[in-house]
Amino acid sequence: MQFAQEDFIQLVAALIIGGAVGAEREYHGKAAGFRTMIMICVGSALFTMVSTRIGGSTDRIAANIVQGVGFLGAGIIFREENRVKGLTTAASVWAVSALGMCVGSGNYDIALVGFSFIIGSLLLLTNVSKRIGRANQTRDYKIVTLFRNKTLNQYEKFFEECGLSPTRRQQQRIGTEIIGHWRVDGSQKNHEKCIKRLLNDPEVKEVTF
Repeated sequence: MQFAQEDFIQLVAALIIGGAVGAEREYHGKAAGFRTMIMICVGSALFTMVSTRIGGSTDRIAANIVQGVGFLGAGIIFREENRVKGLTTAASVWAVSALGMCVGSGNYDIALVGFSFIIGSLLLLTNVSKRIGRANQTRDYKIVTLFRNKTLNQYEKFFEECGLSPTRRQQQRIGTEIIGHWRVDGSQKNHEKCIKRLLNDPEVKEVTF
């Protein structure tokens, strides 16, 4: 069986689609960028094209593609301090593999619509995501101050006065110092107001946020 023109078109389409999503990820400095997304999209298309030629179970091959891409996505996700990063890029890898399968099976209409939704979400919803993040953030605070036979309850009231919602975590005394940890929820504006007051508090020896 010879290489047909349709096969060439499918691979070029997979390259363009994967490259477009990868360029957006590369531009934002993400782990899976331009070349990686091309390889994933073209590879998924190739697996799908071959499965139709050898007459194997298309459902089984599709499931194996999803499973294999899942391992790639898991390698991109990592934890940094109190946040999990890489989820959007991992989801992009998963979505690009689906686009490659659509192209490889000749479903260009589904691939085009899916690509429009994916690239639109990555490009157009960034500002919406940032606004949501500014509206509510979760931060871990650590406050170190001198121990004067009193607890750190005054700082919980301090958080509340700034419009934040604190959750007490570990507190400990080391020598002449007392250390408090809180997980605090609230808007970015209120966090910044709180941090400014803590930095100007003469009793606070150290603050981490």
